[in-house]
Amino acid sequence: MSTQDKRPTILVIDDDTTLNRLISSQLKAEGYNPVSAHRWIEAEQLLTKVEPDLLLLDIKLPDSDGMSKLAELSENCPVLVLTAFGAIDQAVAAIKNGAVDYLTKPIDPDALLLAVKRALAASSLQRDYEYFKKQAAQSGAGREMLGNSAAMVELRRVIGVIGPSEATALVLGESGVGKELVAAAIHQASSRAAGKFVAVDCATLQQNLFESELFGHEKGAFTGADRRKEGLIEVGSGGTIFLDEIGEISLAMQAKLLRVLETGRFRRVGGTRDIDSDVRFVAATNRNLKLMCRDGQFREDLYYRLSAFVLSVPPLRERLDDIPILAKHFLYTRDFARHAHKHWSLGALSALMSYNWPGNVRELRNTVERAALLSGQEDEIRVSHVGRLHRQQMKGEFSFSFDHAPTLAEINEAYLDRLLKEDTMSRSEVAQTLGISERNLYRMLRERGAKDVR
Repeated sequence: MSTQDKRPTILVIDDDTTLNRLISSQLKAEGYNPVSAHRWIEAEQLLTKVEPDLLLLDIKLPDSDGMSKLAELSENCPVLVLTAFGAIDQAVAAIKNGAVDYLTKPIDPDALLLAVKRALAASSLQRDYEYFKKQAAQSGAGREMLGNSAAMVELRRVIGVIGPSEATALVLGESGVGKELVAAAIHQASSRAAGKFVAVDCATLQQNLFESELFGHEKGAFTGADRRKEGLIEVGSGGTIFLDEIGEISLAMQAKLLRVLETGRFRRVGGTRDIDSDVRFVAATNRNLKLMCRDGQFREDLYYRLSAFVLSVPPLRERLDDIPILAKHFLYTRDFARHAHKHWSLGALSALMSYNWPGNVRELRNTVERAALLSGQEDEIRVSHVGRLHRQQMKGEFSFSFDHAPTLAEINEAYLDRLLKEDTMSRSEVAQTLGISERNLYRMLRERGAKDVR
């Protein structure tokens, strides 16, 4: 069931039987799911079984003072106060204690529906605001899936097939290849694209916090739990939960995650009632889960649940043609806006493409940032600014062939020819490599009639 189809549950607590029935009927006719209680003791029992999206509370109940319950109730859901004893001071007190609105009896049906819609909308906006504020603080630039290589074209095709389904998906790939971007692309290709995409880093969360972060917790569930907290499954309702580095979670948490995948229900830490989940799960890992299953480190049943669809993200060394696109993109993203006037030299791009990138796209992005900084005020980013990568890659790959025993001068000439042909080093680097001064290098170049190196 999608978020749009889920009917908000509204708990009506009012000892006036007739009014309670009329309000409930009106709410039901408007598409809500009303639940009724006539005493506080009834409401307490209901609250152990259902979790309302909104609570309509009579301020004067036969067995309790509704005002005294407001602060606690409003921590968990919006509360709309109803009373037959309207007074300005009472209205102010209700708002101070957490009520979202205040209506006096007799209740005008149109006014009630308007207040209900406003309260639910405000609650939804607040939840979205907190989520997007957190996302904005964590987000970075350069989050698009870029590349025209055959590997990326195929990956996008598979995403287009998998995305529209509701099945779980498992994204495999080395560290730094962009598995989260693939998961986000699956989300955008699904019917849940308008919902939230919630990323959970399983590797960095402590195991004792992971359950609370994912499922939420009830007030008093552990030391420091001074109020109820919704977990990411609830926050992301109607969207996609991305579990990054799923291979890092404990066997105990694997069992609880399996229950959610099998039943679509979960419990908050310290909770006693089941809550329906409305999320799609996408997981990712750089570990060999099949091998972990064999070694007893990962549940086999969970693995098969997660791997309904498997996508493998290619490492950067297998799509070198995408490097110029990525390098230019990173240079012009928001994080590097101060470098927007710069451009890459052909030699620098060639040096980037000659490296095997063990750290994948993440390493490339860091290299771009370093090269942009090292280039200072220059408009062109040259090979000298990324030369370290090139020298690592070319180490041990030089070879020369002569049809006679060469003199030392001939070897130097051949070596110089190779360095000039590569066109990936500055004049100072060429001189340093040859073990001569820059003045002697200029002399050699003049004697050869060659153009200066950069």
